[in-house]
Amino acid sequence: MKEVRKIEVVPYDPSWPEQFEVEAGLIRDALGDHCIAVHHVGSTAVPGLCAKPKIDIILVSKSPEATIQKLEKIGFKYRGEYNIPMHYGFSKRGERDVNLHVYQERHPEITLNLTFRDYLRSHPEVRDEYGALKLELLKQKSSFEKSEGSMFTGYNLGKDAFISSILKRAGFDSLRFVICTHHNEWKAAKSLRKRYFFDKISIADPYEWTFNHPDHLHFILYKGVEIIGYCHIQLWPQSRAAIRIIVMEEAYRNQGFAKQFLEWIETYLKAKNYKSIHTESSPDAVGFYQCLGYIDMPFNDPDGHEGGVDDIPMGKSLL
Repeated sequence: MKEVRKIEVVPYDPSWPEQFEVEAGLIRDALGDHCIAVHHVGSTAVPGLCAKPKIDIILVSKSPEATIQKLEKIGFKYRGEYNIPMHYGFSKRGERDVNLHVYQERHPEITLNLTFRDYLRSHPEVRDEYGALKLELLKQKSSFEKSEGSMFTGYNLGKDAFISSILKRAGFDSLRFVICTHHNEWKAAKSLRKRYFFDKISIADPYEWTFNHPDHLHFILYKGVEIIGYCHIQLWPQSRAAIRIIVMEEAYRNQGFAKQFLEWIETYLKAKNYKSIHTESSPDAVGFYQCLGYIDMPFNDPDGHEGGVDDIPMGKSLL
């Protein structure tokens, strides 16, 4: 366990909306036409709610990558994507402490954050329940710790179930995908791998070592707050990537969700400058891949692993 020095939660400050407006104006002026919308989100955007004294802002941009240098010039420090693909995170510390989250238009995290904020704004009893949960978590030693390999404190993880319950109550039902991070996401990934692959050949999963390896990415697909799909991508040399596993829960198959999931992953890989994506398809899945533009293409596994006798090597250029 890694101990976190301090988590500060303070009573609601009526100046927080004004602080947001000042920062939003600076952002709009710096970005010009690259700025589509600026939203005040997080707990400081909910009147009456205690919060960490940091203003959370979502910026919707035509080209998030093009905002980096412009935002750095007005004092923001680029922090990366964290566990959310195609998320551009920034922070600013000084007269006003700000966390800035930049997304392209229609990114599902925008709707998620606005839905949660608006529900708390319109339901004061739920707002107060959330505030009480925060204060209770601060009494627990585990809230100030991060488990090995986790980017989240016990404080953040302790709020997760409550946030999910509110999103469900608010009717949030959008598709979204993330990089496996939370404990429940890893639990779901292991379960999907086991039930749909390794149980069928009666062996334990021999590839759990990939869960903590820089050349392997593990993605989760949500519908609302329910996990419905999983994908394991291996990153190869020469800007190539391979689909090792992609699977949907049976109740969510043949509804276009897997197609959207894979398209998002391809977009993510393309943004990371990967040039091609490869798979060894089962005969039953060939039609699925063909609909997404995959063609017959040598697999050429750099590790030399042989595919199954029925596997069909396919691939797609990401250029």
